[in-house]
Amino acid sequence: MSEPAYRRVIVKVSGEALIGAGGAGLDHSTLERIASDLAATHALGIGLGIVVGGGNIVRGGNISTHGIPRPTGDSMGMLATVINALALEVAIERAGAPARTMSALAMPQVCETYERTRALRHLEEGRIVLLAGGTGNPFFTTDTTAVLRACELSCDAVLKATNVDGVYSADPKIDERARRYDRLTHAEALAQDLKVMDATAFALARENRMPIIVFSISEPGAITATLQGQNRATTVAAG
Repeated sequence: MSEPAYRRVIVKVSGEALIGAGGAGLDHSTLERIASDLAATHALGIGLGIVVGGGNIVRGGNISTHGIPRPTGDSMGMLATVINALALEVAIERAGAPARTMSALAMPQVCETYERTRALRHLEEGRIVLLAGGTGNPFFTTDTTAVLRACELSCDAVLKATNVDGVYSADPKIDERARRYDRLTHAEALAQDLKVMDATAFALARENRMPIIVFSISEPGAITATLQGQNRATTVAAG
């Protein structure tokens, strides 16, 4: 087994990744597969923070086009991330690893409120920390949350789990000539307008020299394999 390249990471899991073969909501077999992968990664001694999206339930930017104000829509999306985090917390603990959900939105009857020093304590005590509620503010994506939390919690990298095996010059599902990159600098990705993350998240990653590893989460063991350099992925890092 290869030695993992990083010792503490944020894994960004989109809400859509939890749908599985269904059209919406949570697919329990997919949830269990991802949880097992996270538990196996944790067993290697990797500190894990998980930022999960809410697009399988509510996407604030989409519903705001139907008369709901964007701040309200984004608040609904943040609540959806809490639902997903709680479901993933249960699945992770069933897989044998300790986990704790923390939300940027205060809801103490449901889960802990996010606070940096407390989150660090959970990580140091060996818990997987699920970071829900986005940043707690409208107009910011969970991509931005992932990079922000990685910087706050002294992480070595952000692992962005997607449905493709890296960053391409164009959408590989549409353009068969799309070129796949193994490695890019932040400056190259920005200059070529590659859709690694949204602009705010990417600017924050570049400013803090935070590596972003983009990989596909569709196969069992993808997270562990990516950390051990045994999976196809694109690394975006400082030059």
